[in-house]
Amino acid sequence: MQSKREHFILTLQKFAPPAFAPYLADCILAAGVQFRIVPGRKTKLGDFRTHPLQRKPVITVNGDLNPYSFLITSLHELAHLDTYRQYGWKVPAHGLEWKTAFRQRLLPLLESQDLPHDLHRVLEKSFVRLKASSGSDLQLSRVLKSYDQKEELTLESLAYQAHFLLNNKHFIKGELRRTRYLCTEFATKRSYLIHALAAITPLPNE
Repeated sequence: MQSKREHFILTLQKFAPPAFAPYLADCILAAGVQFRIVPGRKTKLGDFRTHPLQRKPVITVNGDLNPYSFLITSLHELAHLDTYRQYGWKVPAHGLEWKTAFRQRLLPLLESQDLPHDLHRVLEKSFVRLKASSGSDLQLSRVLKSYDQKEELTLESLAYQAHFLLNNKHFIKGELRRTRYLCTEFATKRSYLIHALAAITPLPNE
C-alpha cells in the first residue's frame, strides 16, 4: 500500500520534473499547506494566500506550466509561505526576507546534477540578485519558456510598430521599458505596458 508521500510524488511527477518530484513533495508535505494544481490562468502562474477562517494556508499553481516552470513557481510560492510564517504581512512581498527564503528553496536544485545546464546557469546567475519572479527576469523567463511544448510568438519577436492581438485586443508595439513594451491599444489609443515574452498573435499593419 502506497504511503501519502509516495502517492503525492506520483501525482507531482505528472507536472514537475520527475527527478525533483520527491524534493517538491517533501517541501509541500513538511509545510503543512493546502497545495492545489489549478487550470491555467493568464494573470498569474501561482499564488499564496491565507485567511483566519482557513485551517491551512493555500498555494495554487497552474497545471498547464511546463515541468520546470511548475517546479520554480511552486518553490516561489513556498517561499512566500516561509516568509509569512516568520514575519506575517509586515515585510514587502518580494523583499529581502522572501529572497532569502527563495534562495533556501532553490539551493537543492543548484546542488543537483539533474538540472539542465542552461537552467542551472541562469538560476545560478540570478541567485546572487534574485528578481521578484521568473516573469521579471527575462533571461530566466526565456530559458523556462524554451521548455514549453508548443512554440508561441512573443511580443519581443515583433518589429517596432507591429500590430498584434492579445486577449482579443488589437495593439501596436512601442518602445521597450526594461522588461515590458509600451504598447498602444488600437481602438482606444490607451497605453499599456506588456511583458516582452507575452504570447501574441501578429496582425497585418493597418
